[in-house]
Amino acid sequence: MAVTSPPRRIEIPHDRGLRRDVGKIGLLFTSVGSIIGSGWLFSASDAATQAGPAAILSWVLGGVMAALVALSFAELGVMFPVSGGVARYPQYAFGPFAGLTSGWTIWLSAVATVPIEVLASVQYATPYLPWLMTGSGEDQVLSGRGLAVSIALALLFSFINVLGVKAFVRFNNVLVWWKLGIIVLVVIALVVAAFHAENFTSAKTGGFAPFGYDKVFSALPAAGIVFSFLGFRQGVEFAGETSDPRRNVPFAVVGSVLVTGLIYIGLQVAFIGALPAGTLANGWAHLAYDNAAGPLAGLALLLGMGWLAVLLYADAIVSPADTGLIYAGVSARLGYAMSRNGNAPAALSRLNRRGVPWVSVLVMFVAGCLFFLPFPSWNKLVGFIVSGTVLSFGLGPVTVAALRRSLPDQERRFRLPGTDALPFIAFVCGNLIVYWTGWTTNWKLFVAILLGYALFAVYRITHRGRGLPALMLRASWWIIPWLGGMCLFSWLGHYDGGLDVLGFGWGELVILALSAAVYVLAVKTRLTPEQCVACADQMVAEEPA
Repeated sequence: MAVTSPPRRIEIPHDRGLRRDVGKIGLLFTSVGSIIGSGWLFSASDAATQAGPAAILSWVLGGVMAALVALSFAELGVMFPVSGGVARYPQYAFGPFAGLTSGWTIWLSAVATVPIEVLASVQYATPYLPWLMTGSGEDQVLSGRGLAVSIALALLFSFINVLGVKAFVRFNNVLVWWKLGIIVLVVIALVVAAFHAENFTSAKTGGFAPFGYDKVFSALPAAGIVFSFLGFRQGVEFAGETSDPRRNVPFAVVGSVLVTGLIYIGLQVAFIGALPAGTLANGWAHLAYDNAAGPLAGLALLLGMGWLAVLLYADAIVSPADTGLIYAGVSARLGYAMSRNGNAPAALSRLNRRGVPWVSVLVMFVAGCLFFLPFPSWNKLVGFIVSGTVLSFGLGPVTVAALRRSLPDQERRFRLPGTDALPFIAFVCGNLIVYWTGWTTNWKLFVAILLGYALFAVYRITHRGRGLPALMLRASWWIIPWLGGMCLFSWLGHYDGGLDVLGFGWGELVILALSAAVYVLAVKTRLTPEQCVACADQMVAEEPA
């Protein structure tokens, strides 16, 4: 009797109802616009005060690490061009528990990004409209009218997204051209106005790495460098709505990291070189000039370029507003994806006549508005977003390795070279970034993940008997020692609130060992080819009309 060969391909049709209106440049600009948000106005200064001139190495390292992770998602995005892919790919390889872990973590991070960017726009507008905020310094919070304006901005972003992806892309493209033009102008203006080569190596200020080379690593999350690069994933999240995903997804994902990486490195070099000698009198940690209006605008005023400061004030409102608009759309796609995974209510995948998951947009708006409350740890929220997003990204490289074994015959028009080397390095990079973020931020992330598991358990119990997919925990139980190990070593680690039991260098080696053990375990316990196909078939069958 002939033996039937096991199924080794997943056939993923286009998500019905979604519109493929995003072109090549539109998809690229969705990623670029997300990367260039409020962070670029502060990151060059923050990185310099934490690492000195060695901050240049931080940007190079951050770009390389982001590119490695991005390449993994580029391979997955071409294989499975679906909307909200970051939340869906792990489910194909490891089952619903993995899909839940990735989806919940990244959805929470994306939803929190919308109010952060809205609040940044409002804060930057405060010099012109002082009634938007009350208090001063770190105690400054939204006033009643400021809260109303912030909610109105979030509502505007939601409305633009509900109009359809074509309107969203057109609006975003205009704003991204503006942002790119302003940054390039700032770099050129600073280099032409003043460039002091001695700033990079002067012994008076401690040389190239005045705080030690360990600060090159800790500056990645602390100075917003990693936060700046995380937007590459938008090329994956909108993969189900682009006209030619096999060509456009790698172009957008990899291209956005390369373009913005060069821009950020150039900005860092220009900022360091433009600082007058007097501003470094107290060292890199205490730059001596008035930067109350923002570090770049303050430097422009110090150099006599008032016109540039005015442009920076305008961009300080435009840049974060555009990024908030993008993340509003991303949050909706992630809600749609979790619903399609069977990990969230089916209502989240309902589409309007323009192909937009409008219920997910509404949930994003309501949840995002909660973050406008003046929490005491608000300034730590950016670190929370970085850690949460990167942790969810860690599932991408492992998913690549698992699906290469479970679905070797799946068409891969874009493939990482080699076998396990690059996916493993990308997995290590993600874990290191989370570790470098430090315990002060990470404990909040792990509590949030536990909350997500609790909500998921309640959802499963209340929807028992309604055809929810099996958890398939035998394929995804490795997530528990992975998260548990990251939590433990972050607590014992060298960075931001850790006990420093693991000093600089030793902690990195421990994370490398944990990554290797988890990687091998994940690949070994992955779903069988039949289970991979069954997971995908169930999601296709449940697709909303």
